[in-house]
Amino acid sequence: MKSARIITKYVNRRLYDTVESRYVTLADIRRLVVEKVDFLVRDRKSGEDITRSILLQVITEQEQQGDAVMSRDFLSQVICSYDKVIPEFASDYLEESMAFFMTQQQNLRRQICRVVGLDPFAAVADMAQKNFSRWKSLQEEVLSRFSELKLLDDLPADDLPAEHHKA
Repeated sequence: MKSARIITKYVNRRLYDTVESRYVTLADIRRLVVEKVDFLVRDRKSGEDITRSILLQVITEQEQQGDAVMSRDFLSQVICSYDKVIPEFASDYLEESMAFFMTQQQNLRRQICRVVGLDPFAAVADMAQKNFSRWKSLQEEVLSRFSELKLLDDLPADDLPAEHHKA
């Protein structure tokens, strides 16, 4: 049985991964979560386990990028619930609800895959990647042509090829 990976948070608020021997970002912490790597974040000075607060920072960062998962009303209800419910009950309920949601999402994905014959989420991701590659290629070609035109504009008229002389 492997022990949890230790991430140390220094006074300067930087996080240090003791396994990779490097400083890490919240994006790196998110990657560890997604890859299901068991880790703990410890405060360097006090030795206290601060994993939950770091995970909340990861969630905050995720919520600020793109589409938010948690609505303002939901967040307000969570804040209000701190005074009105038993913390263990609320925590267990939210964990079970999220586990149920994830299971239902996986089941739906499998059913769609079975009916359609392919994973639509993977197909959309693949299409987006191909479109991005095409767009990037087109952008590079356009920029290349603009630079060629700029070079031609900078040349004296006598040095221009015949087809580029102004009438």
